[in-house]
Amino acid sequence: MAENREFFNRRLHSLLGVIPIGIFLIQHFVVNHFATAGASAFNQAAHFMESLPFRYALEIFIIFIPILYHAIYGLYIAFQAKNNTSHYGYFRNWMFLLQRISGVFLLIFIAWHVWETRIQAAFGAEVNYDMMADILSNPFMLVFYILGVVSATFHFANGLWSFFVSWGITVSPRSQQIMTYVTVAIFFALTFVGIRAILAFINPDLANI
Repeated sequence: MAENREFFNRRLHSLLGVIPIGIFLIQHFVVNHFATAGASAFNQAAHFMESLPFRYALEIFIIFIPILYHAIYGLYIAFQAKNNTSHYGYFRNWMFLLQRISGVFLLIFIAWHVWETRIQAAFGAEVNYDMMADILSNPFMLVFYILGVVSATFHFANGLWSFFVSWGITVSPRSQQIMTYVTVAIFFALTFVGIRAILAFINPDLANI
């Protein structure tokens, strides 16, 4: 019974990492990328998202609850796992270790990001281009956000590989190798979009390099 419960929890944890969390990550990056077109373009995109009907219900049930479950169970997996990269330095062992490290860092980053944006908005602050430009004008926060973006894209891309394996979609070694190439491409593509958006908040010219 306990094994069946753990199997279900791991499958649910993997599924939530892709749907809806992964979809939300891509959508969030797309909205942020509007900053490369200027402050007005970003503000318009952000305002559109804030004006969606049933916005709070969507945020609670489609974003926050799945992220909370994924984070809590992910921490359980991270601290229960036995990493053996010192004895077995295989590629997938390193990916397993980095997945856990990036997950723990992401929990810290997301909590801080929510505090700086969503919580501050609840106190009356306006989430717009100027807010993000002000946050990222601090060199420490700039590095923190870049690390957050890289951690998020890696965690999603590598988690997508695990999802396809755990759900029996990629079973053969050949299909898993192909999926490795696909997820590496996804990682680089999303990282490019995410970092380009960050640079647009501090200097629009940098985003166009």
